[in-house]
Amino acid sequence: MPRTLVIPCPTRTDVRYSANITAGALKVAESRLIADLLLCNVDQTAWREAIVDANILQTSTPSTAIRIGRLVHARLGLVSAPLWRLVRDGTTTVATQACLAAAVKHSAMLGDFMDLVLRERYRQRLDVLPTAVWEEYLNDCRSRDPDMPQWHESTQRRLRSTVYQSLAQVGYIDSTQSRRLQAVHIAEPVLAYLHDNDEDYILRCIEVSP
Repeated sequence: MPRTLVIPCPTRTDVRYSANITAGALKVAESRLIADLLLCNVDQTAWREAIVDANILQTSTPSTAIRIGRLVHARLGLVSAPLWRLVRDGTTTVATQACLAAAVKHSAMLGDFMDLVLRERYRQRLDVLPTAVWEEYLNDCRSRDPDMPQWHESTQRRLRSTVYQSLAQVGYIDSTQSRRLQAVHIAEPVLAYLHDNDEDYILRCIEVSP
C-alpha cells in the first residue's frame, strides 16, 4: 500500500544552496494541477486521494507522485493564491513564468545562477550559455555558502540539467543542446504579482534578458 502523503510545510534553512531542485525542472503541467488543489483548499485526505489514488500527475509509481507533489507544493507554498491562479489559468507563457518565479523563490541555486551567471552572459552579449560555466558557478557558490554540501559529480550534473531545462522551458536558451541565448520578456501579470508582493529577489533574477 502507498504510504500516506504528508503535505510539506515550506521551510528555509541556514544553508543557502541545496539540491532540492533535482526532483524536476519547472513541472508546468503538474504545477497547474497542484495549484488547483491549493486553490480548492483541499484537506490531507483529498490531497492523498488526488496525488496517490487518482494519480492526477500521471506518474509511473506512487513514490514518484509523492516526490513530485512535494516538490511542486514546496515551491507554490512559498507564494500566494494570485500566483497560483496564474499557474492554473494562465496561458502557457504566463503559467511557465509563474512556475519559474516560484522555483526561484524556492531555490537560490537556480535564482543566483540567473542573477550572477546568466545576467553576465547577456551583459557581455555572448551567444551561448556553455555547460562549463556550471562548475565555476558551483565553486563560487561554496565561497558564498561554506556550509554547502559536498555533492557527488552525478548530483552536480543533475543540478545543472535541472537549471538548464528550466531556462529552456522559459526561453532564455533555445534548447539544452545548443543553449543559444534568447531574449525573454516577462508577462505583465507575472510582473504585477511580483511587484505587488515586493518580490525583489525574484524580479532581479528573472529580468536578466535585454
